[in-house]
Amino acid sequence: MRALLIAAAWAAALCCFASGTRAQTYPSRTVILVVPFPPGGGVDALARIVAERLTAALKQSVVVENRVGAGGNLGTRAVAKAEPDGYTLLLGHTGTISINPSLYANAGYDPRKDFAPIGLIASMPVALIAHPSFPAKTVADVIAIAKKDPGKLNFGTSAVGTGGYLTAEYFKSVADLDMTIVPYRGTGPLMNDLLGGHVPVSFGVLPPAIGNIQSGNLRAIAVTASKRFSLLPRCADRRRIRPAEF
Repeated sequence: MRALLIAAAWAAALCCFASGTRAQTYPSRTVILVVPFPPGGGVDALARIVAERLTAALKQSVVVENRVGAGGNLGTRAVAKAEPDGYTLLLGHTGTISINPSLYANAGYDPRKDFAPIGLIASMPVALIAHPSFPAKTVADVIAIAKKDPGKLNFGTSAVGTGGYLTAEYFKSVADLDMTIVPYRGTGPLMNDLLGGHVPVSFGVLPPAIGNIQSGNLRAIAVTASKRFSLLPRCADRRRIRPAEF
């Protein structure tokens, strides 16, 4: 898997970061890798792969710690205030490092001043995902359903300020839809309600959903990538979601 290879490269980068005067002593105790979202989401899944690879590379335990709240701000803020000794790391993503500081009046941290980037681990598209009972097969179908009964369609997303949430807001705006966006505390809780049919459709990252999509428990309608996504060969709408299509 590409994610595993990138995680290994990230581990190598961290080893380089720890070289020099501290090379003989770092790490001498457990390293905490903070995920600012609940277990079961895409960031959490990736963090556990990274932690496993870092543990092997550093010969020291790397433990994932979920610190949840405020769209990822609480966990990110905690790392920003931690001792800058390399023993508290953050698995940040677009929402916490780029979106939140612009979205919130005071996120409680400055991504430029409070963090030292180590490396890029992975990138992933956001997918338009539905429960099998939801009748839409394409983006156009979703738009038609929303327009037929204004205000009736509930659209699940991960926490306010995340990529999935902003994608839904963007989709709602450019398609001129009257639909209710329901933000969850994280992708894990969102997937649970989507699988249970409590929310019919959502925008979310693929890793937590891909297994259920492939097994038929969920259906992928489209992805926000620039080209067809190789892991979804049966995705009904293989085009990129573009405003011009609305």
